[in-house]
Amino acid sequence: MARLPRLIVPGQPHHVIQTGNNNQPVFLDAEDYQTFLGWLRTAAKNYKVAVHAYVLMPNHLHLLVTPADADGLGQMMQWIGRYYVPYFNQKYGRSGTLWNGRYKTSLIDAEQYFMSCSRYIEFNPVRNCMVGRAEDYPWSSYPHHAGLRPDGLIVDHPKFWELGNTPFQREAAYIALAEAALSEEEVAHISKALLKGWPLGSEQFKTALQHKVKRQVLPAKRGRPFKIKPEAA
Repeated sequence: MARLPRLIVPGQPHHVIQTGNNNQPVFLDAEDYQTFLGWLRTAAKNYKVAVHAYVLMPNHLHLLVTPADADGLGQMMQWIGRYYVPYFNQKYGRSGTLWNGRYKTSLIDAEQYFMSCSRYIEFNPVRNCMVGRAEDYPWSSYPHHAGLRPDGLIVDHPKFWELGNTPFQREAAYIALAEAALSEEEVAHISKALLKGWPLGSEQFKTALQHKVKRQVLPAKRGRPFKIKPEAA
């Protein structure tokens, strides 16, 4: 089924992915990662987007964010591209596009999937056999959540605060949660929603969301037109 048009809902967490054109590298050395994170920090502040988790991989990146309004996320990603792409092209003597089209996003049901998406993002380097432990990868938010290194980019989500009453309790609880690796089925479910642009949550969440935004957010069933019943006056 085709990917749905991008759905952005203010105040809701979104899982974002952006990949290099033809899966080419978009980060080649430590300076590249640091430069991108610096611009991400500035853009997130300027456009009122709370960044809850991230990982920068050699040829793509994941973000878990909550925009304050409908336009901030797109403006943030566009602003970063205006700075990072010329920087990368000039540094490595290349020209043209760096990204494989526009970023993709999946709106998240925080109650059911926030912590799973955070772990999915931060353990990407482990699943890709780049490191043996998430804390060994320097370009993710895991060290922040595990209490190993504070990260000024991160705005902790209420679901993280629910893990404990003190920083130590929250960090210990997150480490314990992270040690219970996501199943292959969970990883596939999150990946499919992200790549298709579908919301990730319970059927009740999706149905409520569909009526709230007055547009299609679920994949249409083949052969049946999409309809939303009018609400009672």
